[in-house]
Amino acid sequence: MARRRITAEVGASALDRWAASPEDVDRRTLATAVRHLLEELAERAPGNSVEVRVPPFGVTQCLEGPTHTRGTPPNVVELDARTWLELATGRLTWSEARDAGRVSASGIRADLTEVLPLVRV
Repeated sequence: MARRRITAEVGASALDRWAASPEDVDRRTLATAVRHLLEELAERAPGNSVEVRVPPFGVTQCLEGPTHTRGTPPNVVELDARTWLELATGRLTWSEARDAGRVSASGIRADLTEVLPLVRV
């Protein structure tokens, strides 16, 4: 299991500030909230068969299954910070995000339906 870099208190505080005002949150708070929930995902769904990317703020690997050792992993999910936070907090469902074109998911295991949402705010 990866070591957490963001404490639960700091992460929850950033997430609460984002939830209160998603359009007006500063970049540092946004980055902290995104990274906190990426760490939460890695902890709740350990493994490295899927890579979740939220540029430019962070990346993590999750879900048990076949692993890769070099190059781009076969299962990649990429999305913007707002979409990630909305998915991770239950404000948006995986199917809604996918149907709206807000998620890029490649590979047969690149579906986070079973592990989201992570928290409710």
